[in-house]
This record gives sequence, C-alpha cells and structure tokens, in this order.
Amino acid sequence: MLNPGIPDNEPERIELLKALGILDTPPENRFERITQLASRICNMPISLMSLVDTNRQWFKSTHGLDMKETPRNLSFCAHAILQNKTFYIEDTKNDERFQDHPMITGHPHIRDCLLE
Repeated sequence: MLNPGIPDNEPERIELLKALGILDTPPENRFERITQLASRICNMPISLMSLVDTNRQWFKSTHGLDMKETPRNLSFCAHAILQNKTFYIEDTKNDERFQDHPMITGHPHIRDCLLE
C-alpha cells in the first residue's frame, strides 16, 4: 500500500477544518440522511462522510460501516484530497496504491471507490 502525500495547501486546509468545529461532534440526522441517500443512489453498501485531519480520517456520518475513524495513512480520502476532481477507483485490487490495504484484503472487502 502506498502512503498518500500531503497536499500543498495542508496548513490552510487543516486550519479551515478546525475552524468548522465539526470534528469529534456527535452524529446528526441531516448527515445520516445524506450518507444513506448516497448509498442508495450509487447502489453501494457503504457510504461515508469523512474529514481528513492531521493524523486520521474521521467519519462524521457512516452508512454500512461501523467505524468512527481510520489512521490517515489508511485513508482513501487522503489520496482524494490530492486531486482537483472526482477520485474514482474502479477496482481497488488492481490499483497499486490500495492492493494490500487491510479494508480491501479483509473486512469489508472494498472493491470500488468514488470520492468527491
């Protein structure tokens, strides 16, 4: 598995993220509805609303996965924030960045991934 890089705007990005005051807040129905709808629209069993902090990927809302966070180095979204467009992985097992990722080789066996 390849570790994601750090975006050029990392200090500003982290400052804005902290200013939102959303990290480590309780679940909210409005966000839960969004992740449920995303799963239905995309016909995917898992949908997450995640925020990439300095050392972790924290989930504000989840559908189909019972986790609150992952280390940043295991975060799909840490790769996505390096992009300026939608980040889609058609088959994670064929992508060298993720082939041996524990969430691909083990539970929940993620195969494709769409990140915005």
